[in-house]
Amino acid sequence: MAERAALEELVKLQGERVRGLKQQKASAELIEEEVAKLLKLKAQLGPDESKQKFVLKTPKETLTGKYGEDSKLIYDLKDQGGELLSLRYDLTVPFARYLAMNKLNNIKRYHIAKVYRRDNPAMTRGRYREFYQCDFDIAGNFDPMIPDAECLKIMCEILSSLQIGDFLVKVNDRRILDGMFAICGVPDSKFRTICSSVDKLDKVSWEEVKNEMVGEKGLAPEVADRIGDYVQQHGGVSLVEQLLQDPKLSQNKQALEGLRDLKLLFEYLTLFGIDDKISFDLSLARGLDYYTGVIYEAVLLQTPVQAGEEPLGVGSVAAGGRYDGLVGMFDPKGRKVPCVGLSIGVERIFSIVEQRLEALEEKVRTTETQVLVASAQKKLLEERLKLVSELWDAGIKAELLYKKNPKLLNQLQYCEEAGIPLVAIIGEQELKDGVIKLRSVTSREEVDIRREDLVEEIKRRTGQPLCIC
Repeated sequence: MAERAALEELVKLQGERVRGLKQQKASAELIEEEVAKLLKLKAQLGPDESKQKFVLKTPKETLTGKYGEDSKLIYDLKDQGGELLSLRYDLTVPFARYLAMNKLNNIKRYHIAKVYRRDNPAMTRGRYREFYQCDFDIAGNFDPMIPDAECLKIMCEILSSLQIGDFLVKVNDRRILDGMFAICGVPDSKFRTICSSVDKLDKVSWEEVKNEMVGEKGLAPEVADRIGDYVQQHGGVSLVEQLLQDPKLSQNKQALEGLRDLKLLFEYLTLFGIDDKISFDLSLARGLDYYTGVIYEAVLLQTPVQAGEEPLGVGSVAAGGRYDGLVGMFDPKGRKVPCVGLSIGVERIFSIVEQRLEALEEKVRTTETQVLVASAQKKLLEERLKLVSELWDAGIKAELLYKKNPKLLNQLQYCEEAGIPLVAIIGEQELKDGVIKLRSVTSREEVDIRREDLVEEIKRRTGQPLCIC
């Protein structure tokens, strides 16, 4: 330390000498000689490790430790500077990071974007490595279960309007699960891994789950049996009330809080008129580590083959839950922002809709176009352009083929393939008569409509609001 202090003093004195020579306008050779001495002294001194400056920046590897056993499905990468990077696994973690970085305390939002999973794809079941999700989230401090109930209402509303068949939303609470594991004798260190095993009950039998917990994860058989007594139960609010009277579960503080919130949630779901779509299912675990309270998952149901059989789940199409601690993981001061949200699997929905349409031998519409502007003879491109412009200005979704002189048959075939319901046909005679021939693609019925009445007629046929003049 003494040697360094002496060197620092020499550097200081030499620096003052160089500055003095510059002020005196000494010769360039002398200044250059003294600067060389100063640089030599600084080189001997070296850097002061205790005074190093650190560049603070947002960390890029934010996904680690958020997904539990699902972390193995994250695409890990490295950038050219050697920093750890990952492809986005879901939209929830980036949302929490956004809230923390912008110091937001409440927001309601939806978000549609791509996510990536290092998984075995199954195209027929809508399972991909790159796919779209649609998320809806509510962040902020609110009274219990009101935002949660709204999220479930939105989920049911979306799935009902898509008309993809009967569905059921399974609901549970991570606090109930943790309380159940505790009273059954699961060691704290095994909570998450046992949680992951339980979550497989919708795909495999209880015996297979038990074998995994005992054989692979080292859980005592009697502990697994106690878990089995709980996780094979499902029902409605009556099951919640039954478990509130359970002599062991009701004595666990976490489980009791979860059960009380679920009872309140069912009251709100009844008021929203969706309680018949909700099932309290103790086997629902949701493997993601960031969930802290209510969790839910929507599954499509297969119609029973015989009367009396229970409907079978044919796959998850939406899921979500409460994640109150995630924002605090990104906030420098650990500021917590309670959040709840849901995620819809877009490709999964699309694959189901496509399968249903194929079974019904219906074609998938690939466009929202309501009418194709066509011509019956050659040299009518200018007239087609005028008409399509009129329709666009009137708010009608119209298009035309990008050919000067397309054949009428090709234009009609295009409409059939794309699912366009109407064709507005211009011909030389129609131009003379001041009419447009409007053709229904499915029925092939054609009627002459006065040009000034065409917009209202198309709106009437396509269900658009009519203009009140």
